[in-house]
Amino acid sequence: MLHEKFAEGIISAKQFDREDIAYFLNKGKEMISERNSNLLRGKILATLFFEPSTRTRLSFESAMYRLGGNVIGFHSGDVSSIKKGESIADTIRTVENYCDCIVMRHSLEGAARMASKFAQVPVINAGSGSGEHPTQALLDLLTITEEFGTLNGLNIGLMGDLKYGRTVHSLSILLSNFDVNIYFISPVELKMRNRDKDFLQQRHMKYKEITDYRKILNILDVLYMTRVQKERFIDLEEYEKVKDFYTFRENDLENTKDEFRLLHPLPRITEISPGVDNSEKAIYFKQASYGIPMRKALLAELMIE
Repeated sequence: MLHEKFAEGIISAKQFDREDIAYFLNKGKEMISERNSNLLRGKILATLFFEPSTRTRLSFESAMYRLGGNVIGFHSGDVSSIKKGESIADTIRTVENYCDCIVMRHSLEGAARMASKFAQVPVINAGSGSGEHPTQALLDLLTITEEFGTLNGLNIGLMGDLKYGRTVHSLSILLSNFDVNIYFISPVELKMRNRDKDFLQQRHMKYKEITDYRKILNILDVLYMTRVQKERFIDLEEYEKVKDFYTFRENDLENTKDEFRLLHPLPRITEISPGVDNSEKAIYFKQASYGIPMRKALLAELMIE
């Protein structure tokens, strides 16, 4: 059973092989049409968000309610006993008494993995520092497969903050299970981390690193943009140098395929011009809507006994 494989929760995209991904994509697709149910009636989800969140927290909560369950939790570390000096381990060992599953976001990379070692209920990594965000990557794959019907054979560009961007770390890991061509597009200062590239090389994953996205825009099927994350920079001068390095504008769309799709995990700052929003090729708000069916599929798998 998949449930046994994910008994401790969903911490990293590296937990998933191609069969697991196909399973959750199918379940997510089913959940798109199944708006409400009582699958998790009587179950409680705890959402522990030590970092700000809009889409991830609200889509997890919405998913839980649409499955008939209930939600407890907090949206800031300032309103938890962490503010008083309590350790993450003690918080987890307390909260697990009140729920059937924990969804956790934290600024420290590895925080979710540590939490899973102390918890007796499944823990879902909802973003752990600049490390990973596996459930976002799963909903990204659901978005792409709903648009193209497949992942194999696609040319996919990941652009922006590839150094600190946890969404692209998880997404590249999941994509390594498929026959895709990946283009890492970033300023030199924000290149994909060596450890992530080493993993892809071990998986014999095809990728190229470039700086100017316009050179390959006409061959891309998908461009996945990310914001430059000010909160991850220790040196703000470094941030100022790269914060406006890319801005995708309406005229960029003229150089793309008819079936080209522009994705973004959001929030969007200045990296996509608002004028692009009206194009049918820009699907980032539609992408956000897939957070509910995918997270319904994940919660159901982890919480149904």
